[in-house]
Amino acid sequence: MEWLKKLSNAIDYIESNLDGEISYEEAAKIACCSTYYFQRMFSYVAGISLSEYIRRRRMTQAAFELQSTDTRVLDVALKYGYTSPTSFNRAFQNVHGISPAAAKSQGRVLNAYPPIKFSIQVTGGSALPYRIEEKEVMRIVGTRIPLTGDMEENKKLVPPFWNRVLQDGKFPEICELSNQFPHGVLGITAYQSSNEIYYYIAVATDKPVPEKMFEYEIPAATWVIFECNGHFKESVQNVFKRFLTEWLPFSGYTYAELPDIEVYPISKERPQEGYSEVWIAIKKES
Repeated sequence: MEWLKKLSNAIDYIESNLDGEISYEEAAKIACCSTYYFQRMFSYVAGISLSEYIRRRRMTQAAFELQSTDTRVLDVALKYGYTSPTSFNRAFQNVHGISPAAAKSQGRVLNAYPPIKFSIQVTGGSALPYRIEEKEVMRIVGTRIPLTGDMEENKKLVPPFWNRVLQDGKFPEICELSNQFPHGVLGITAYQSSNEIYYYIAVATDKPVPEKMFEYEIPAATWVIFECNGHFKESVQNVFKRFLTEWLPFSGYTYAELPDIEVYPISKERPQEGYSEVWIAIKKES
């Protein structure tokens, strides 16, 4: 449960600085992880990106002030970090559906987004099948695209990438390279540095790297491997959330901040549903 406490402390930091500068780096430091992985974990647990959460919270507070005080719209905009009235107006309307000026009128319907609170809850007790395995260095080969630090933006980039790989004929070529464990088509998000974040469609292999493809080595690690059945997009996201909120807090392990691996069955077309696995690197709590 220690990591959830750290995540809660990071949220407290964000809440105390809604009307000031919020440093993602400082929030991640409080949560004891890198900035990238803090944003990644937050998006899985909260269901929205960190940037969207902060935007909603600031616009919630801004709406309270506009309705309960005589403060000018421009002053409220400046207080919550918007130097441009246009950008503040756009952000406010995205959250509330009306302009900041209109929000000052009585009877207007506004949306309030309360602070997120992380806690352990007793759910349905449904099974979460997993196994733990040690794995030596894993070499993958395939194609890739660059990602950003914005989790919401990344969600928009990955599906079209899969479609392009299928349409240009690379997918069968990638599948034929597979000759190492784990067997299957791998979807891998690899953070190498703040300027080098990639999503790979690849396989584990010891074969040479074909032209216009890339290789990448994942360090030796301990992996918790979750089995899932269903529509891949929904099941994979659900596994990550359950890993962070149900499995990790009681496991005696921490997140190792290595590339996460999605394992899909090899097929001539993009697999849509069925049996898949999610590999997440872990390490013993110190």
